[in-house]
Amino acid sequence: MVNGKKHTSTRKTSARHRDSVVQLRNKPLRDLTGDALRSYFRDLNGHRPNALYDLVLGEVEPPLFEAVLDYTGGNQSRAAEILGLNRATLRKKLKQYELLG
Repeated sequence: MVNGKKHTSTRKTSARHRDSVVQLRNKPLRDLTGDALRSYFRDLNGHRPNALYDLVLGEVEPPLFEAVLDYTGGNQSRAAEILGLNRATLRKKLKQYELLG
């Protein structure tokens, strides 16, 4: 801020950020995942990818479980039903990701 006025470049940056957030919110999860994976491969710098499936599951499952548990008020039976998982499988996954309260 100079003389009580915001710099134009700061306002432009804020507007660009806001626009990109809106674009992300309107993009399907499939597209966001594809974008993230393409970025991952682009940034490998000659390294070979390893255990990509586990990497993706490790990034996607925890927020999925957290969101569903939040939606169900922590009811694991309902969460398992919504996810299409056996309750024991859900508990195993929650333990794996240290999400048990």
